[in-house]
Amino acid sequence: MNVSGASGETLRTALAGVLGGLPPSQAAKSVERLIAHYRGTTPTDAPVLRDRADVVAYAAYRMPATFEAARSALDALRDAAPEWAPGTHTDIGGGTGAASWAVADVWDGQPPRTTVLDWAEPALALGRELAGGVLDAEWRRERIGTALRLAETDLVTVSYVLKELTEADRAALVAEAARASTGAVVIVEPGTPDGYERIIAARSVLIDAGFTVAAPCPHSGACPIEPGTDWCHFAARVSRSSLHRQVKGGSLPYEDEKYAYVAAARFPVTPAPARVVRRPQTRKGLVLLDLCAPEGLERATVTKRHGPLYKQARDAEWGDSWPPAGEA
Repeated sequence: MNVSGASGETLRTALAGVLGGLPPSQAAKSVERLIAHYRGTTPTDAPVLRDRADVVAYAAYRMPATFEAARSALDALRDAAPEWAPGTHTDIGGGTGAASWAVADVWDGQPPRTTVLDWAEPALALGRELAGGVLDAEWRRERIGTALRLAETDLVTVSYVLKELTEADRAALVAEAARASTGAVVIVEPGTPDGYERIIAARSVLIDAGFTVAAPCPHSGACPIEPGTDWCHFAARVSRSSLHRQVKGGSLPYEDEKYAYVAAARFPVTPAPARVVRRPQTRKGLVLLDLCAPEGLERATVTKRHGPLYKQARDAEWGDSWPPAGEA
């Protein structure tokens, strides 16, 4: 995993410990079923993670990537509001706790008290095991859907959950997250066209509830992407351990997790002046940056004539704020 905080490294060690106890053949079967799920659909009343073998396979197959995507989204929120820190956090559909680990990593100096809600007891059990003695968290079984009622909390995360719900349940869940949050809501979905559509729908619910978009958008207006022509998403680099490569059946030391997200807040934020929404194109003597700006989508051409800004453009990555701090 690409982690800089102590919580991320501790999670990596904890994952290695639980994965080592699962026979490779059993892990492979569970992973195959999970892959079929993520490529298809699952009814709201059918938890995906059924037993310990499933959740351990999930931890190998998805948890590192989910952690990195959630951490990237939370980093963007913190960039927009560096002085704010949550005292309490509710992780809806948190399962084994990837988003909760990401929250602890981003606010590693003062991590909040976390409540993880999920309907799959095996996932909660493994989450408790992984987090034992590390995270200040309560793991509670709740049905994730229209009937869910949340206690007031500073931060709500909803990470890779909306895909598993019906459309009605999605809208109700986001509205409940907005009602309960006194500070911010961060929602992360797969970086696919349908994942982006779910994020856009959730973004509208949050804005209607009085929230301001902190990231990735530089504004709280309508998304400038014409529906059906493209989708807004980003990529997080995930380093693989040798055990992770074994379970995933890959040989590369890394993978890129594509994700879409929205971070919105009830308090004042300073969104990015613009956001790099595609991989920068570096050519001889210039860099092309595709940006989402307050005025809409645009392309910036940065050349050597721009001096120090040119070097910063060469170092810019997909998802970064542009221009860099102090250069606006």
